Amino acid sequence: MDKRLLDILVCPVCKGPLVYKKDEKELICKADRLAYPIRDDIPVMLEQEARPLPVEEEV
Repeated sequence: MDKRLLDILVCPVCKGPLVYKKDEKELICKADRLAYPIRDDIPVMLEQEARPLPVEEEV
């Protein structure tokens, strides 16, 4: 992922910051507990494509 792209991306739901999880190929919104997938090096920033994070999963 391009560092400049990561600097400007925000959560589409709350407009909050995202955390890049390289191994999981996801962008995590801690506030909404959503994980947005990265497919073919392209972040999929659609709420309906996001994976809800279970409470027991650490963010």
